[in-house]
Amino acid sequence: MKNKRILYLTDLCYKAKGRNYSEEDIYITNKLKESFDVVLCHPKCAESFEDMVDLIVFRNTGSVIEYKDVYQEFVERVSQKGLKTYNTFTGKADMCGKQYLLDLTLEGYPVIPAVDSISNLGLLPKAERFVIKPKDGADSIGLEFITKDELIKRSNSDGDYLIQPEIDFVYEVSFYFINDKFEYALYAPDKSKRWELKEYACNKSDIAFAKRFIEWNSVKNGIQRVDACRTKDGRLLLVELEDLNPYLSILEVNEEARNRFISDFIDAINNA
Repeated sequence: MKNKRILYLTDLCYKAKGRNYSEEDIYITNKLKESFDVVLCHPKCAESFEDMVDLIVFRNTGSVIEYKDVYQEFVERVSQKGLKTYNTFTGKADMCGKQYLLDLTLEGYPVIPAVDSISNLGLLPKAERFVIKPKDGADSIGLEFITKDELIKRSNSDGDYLIQPEIDFVYEVSFYFINDKFEYALYAPDKSKRWELKEYACNKSDIAFAKRFIEWNSVKNGIQRVDACRTKDGRLLLVELEDLNPYLSILEVNEEARNRFISDFIDAINNA
């Protein structure tokens, strides 16, 4: 029986602090090739191969800001030609920018509260410093920590940036899902070293917190990462919901969790 053909989109040369994109994707594709015929390429080259495969897997492609026009054209072809992709391009979170953090704030979800106008600062908790990030940003590109006075001087940028209070949290934790199934969790015990991750033994309440955002989103087929911070009063607050190309830190988890993830990923690809 002929294997299904997978076009695996990645950027093996993408540089990111604390993350080895190429090592992760080489590991994953080496596992996938036991079940599928796998071709790797950069999204900029995808069009040449899209009609030859059964499924396009969108993985560690780096920030799409670096090739925004190419990405938009790819998404348009997915829609117009009915190309099958994993993840499906139906998400409401990072796939569409940062607007969702404003929406979730207004809807009362447990998120770090966000506004996009200085005139709405009164809706945020009092803070000595604020975090601003471009609405269409990713991978911490354009993120800044500034004072209220510095923020007011940027009033002409209203609408372009997300504004959040700086949160004095205990640690950051990430929950990883394939479709709606929880796979594993990792956290950074030293908050100054965000990508030095350890396995996190989460409880039912933690998983329920993360699943609430997976259920809110519209990605039926895909890998998602729920990033949160633990506040000093013990609450979890959403930092971001990565539903486009989340880095998985798969090599940081134990062998049993890795094998389970790969098995579930293969099943999900077959079902997609």
